[in-house]
Amino acid sequence: MTEKTCTILGIESSCDETAAAVVVNGRDVRSNVISSQIDIHTLYGGVVPEIASRKHTERINQVVGQALREAGTSLQDLDAVAVTYGPGLVGALLVGVSFAKALCFAGNIPLIGVHHIEGHISANFIADKTLEPPFVCLVVSGGHTHLVVVRDYGEYEILGRTQDDAAGEAFDKVARAIGLGYPGGPKIDKAAREGNPDAISFPRGKVTGSEYDFSFSGLKSAVLNYLNTEKMQGHEISVPDVAASFQKSVVEVLVGHAMEALDQLGMKKFALAGGVASNSALRAKAREECEKRGVSFYCPPPILCTDNAAMIGCAGYYEFRKGVRSDFSLNAVPNLELGKR
Repeated sequence: MTEKTCTILGIESSCDETAAAVVVNGRDVRSNVISSQIDIHTLYGGVVPEIASRKHTERINQVVGQALREAGTSLQDLDAVAVTYGPGLVGALLVGVSFAKALCFAGNIPLIGVHHIEGHISANFIADKTLEPPFVCLVVSGGHTHLVVVRDYGEYEILGRTQDDAAGEAFDKVARAIGLGYPGGPKIDKAAREGNPDAISFPRGKVTGSEYDFSFSGLKSAVLNYLNTEKMQGHEISVPDVAASFQKSVVEVLVGHAMEALDQLGMKKFALAGGVASNSALRAKAREECEKRGVSFYCPPPILCTDNAAMIGCAGYYEFRKGVRSDFSLNAVPNLELGKR
């Protein structure tokens, strides 16, 4: 494998981005095309699964074609097609999986099913070509909050995960409650820059008996209770202060758990991944805490934090190297566990 060029077409359609990318040898991104549906779903205040599926169906052929053209690659040049098959919205996943299977059948190309979270973790390999396992990775997105030890390529140990709302989901719900709208993450991040993070004391969620698990539903409820109380008392609500105080609570819990894991395991490399990894406060706090400990800090640029297919192509490459292949019975698995096949 190391003696020849390995070209992977990655396809991602787990939520509301239709994406395709051509990746060579895991880390060389030749094209990375993303068709976002955010403007459509903003009208509804969140992702509508049926609409997402329909838009994927409309766009996937053009997106894959554009990715191949931009990379100067044909189907005959591909060593494999890697596609997200879970977790995610089942209808959305099915569009990508079905399209990938059709391509592989028509072109007699190997098929590789990729776990969406594994893709997010793998974005760090593209962003920093010197990064090698093992390391600790915090995956934070609209649907997932996982603290993971990356033992090797494709080998993961989950230390903790959310027991209720994912961090990104909490951002969306709080943003809606304070009138910022969807998508909540970037809007709270922007509003928080004008606010005082110490203005309001919101709780830091802990899960009894599980030091690395997360819980954000209590924090979300605390924000809603604060808003209701202030309104009933006729007080003016400072949206920037609420945003900054909420964001500080989330960031302290996320980074706190991650640093506890690094300290306990004695590991010296830490990475962020997922859509919420674009949050400026989370990046800054994680970098600061890593510097205190002499830990190397890694985080992809925003374009690789959002759902994209380059990360799927990268993850697919390392699966391909290990001999992993999927047959045409591959199906969408909306609740797929990391490390399971």
